[in-house]
Amino acid sequence: MKEIIKQVFTDRFEGKPVIVRSPGRVNLIGEHTDYNEGFVLPASIDKAIYFAIAPNRDNVFRFYSYDLMDEYVTEIDKIEPCDKHWANYLLGVIAQFVKDGKQVMGFDCAFGGDIPIGAGLSSSAAIECGLAYAIDKMQKFGYSTMEMVKISQKAEHEYAGVMCGIMDQFAVMHGQINKAIKLDCRSLEYELLPVKMENYKLLLVNTGVKHSLASSEYNKRRNECAAGVKILKKYNSSIQSLRDVSLDFIQKHKAEFDEIVYDRCTYVIEENIRLDAACEALNNGDFTAFGNQMYLSHRGLKEKYEVSCVELDLLVDIAKKTRGVLGARMMGGGFGGCTINLVKKNAVANFKNTILAQYKTPEGKEPEIYEVVIDGGTGLA
Repeated sequence: MKEIIKQVFTDRFEGKPVIVRSPGRVNLIGEHTDYNEGFVLPASIDKAIYFAIAPNRDNVFRFYSYDLMDEYVTEIDKIEPCDKHWANYLLGVIAQFVKDGKQVMGFDCAFGGDIPIGAGLSSSAAIECGLAYAIDKMQKFGYSTMEMVKISQKAEHEYAGVMCGIMDQFAVMHGQINKAIKLDCRSLEYELLPVKMENYKLLLVNTGVKHSLASSEYNKRRNECAAGVKILKKYNSSIQSLRDVSLDFIQKHKAEFDEIVYDRCTYVIEENIRLDAACEALNNGDFTAFGNQMYLSHRGLKEKYEVSCVELDLLVDIAKKTRGVLGARMMGGGFGGCTINLVKKNAVANFKNTILAQYKTPEGKEPEIYEVVIDGGTGLA
């Protein structure tokens, strides 16, 4: 893909481009914990978007999307949201540099890649981080990795209109080969954990269901968690989020809770506990124990947080009954998207055949199955 994008640039533009690779990401465990100031365990992957970028003398920004076969051009002093949805992710990044007092020179950019769109692999974060990194390198601004993460997140907030947490951009920029990132969503401190996958594979199965409920239900879950914190704060004023609450403490005050709010809150507390157990399993190279935490995570998301759907549950059930599968769960906000599956390498073919035989998308099609490898974060290609 790198050579294709380089050639696309050469065919359309002039100059010698900087080439940047920016990956997608998976989240191994730790769902809906980020906005509760908890922990997540993402990793960047081998599916990525490539950028070829070089300055021009025309005082314009020219973008060409190879995947969409579409272009967008604007003058350098006219950076504002536009009606071309994909361009806003890129314009938002430029806008953040400008806000920070930087003069971004006109440039030409071709980009494209192999991250499946709408599969929950954060193609938007890959685009934002890739362009931020490319501009920084092209103009030698010298931004830190963390500063570029924040630029990319603000681009998504302000230009794409998505109030995302920081996990996606953080994982895309900080990823390392064969390492998962245990990220503290409160302090943004992180630890790299080994994921020795010699005998195992990560496979994603796309339900084919779009996340139609995700945004409205997401806000509802945030409010339910906040309502729980408000109750508990009466008994301990130092509690800022569910991160600060033990299971014993919330159980002690269960009588004060609406049943739904109690389920939401205990799910988040338990998911942080599961994530710790999963990290310990990784450090010990115990993939059976890790896979068990994945199954428990899905059960919590289904029964307590209620963000799963029939299709996700069916895929997890099929995985659980299939030889050589150590763990499976829904990944992402819920109500559709993908399951993530931990499978023994020698059982991959059987897993794929079993899924294709037993699951069809709502349109009656075979589901897309992606093998992913934990790979490095955004950088020069």
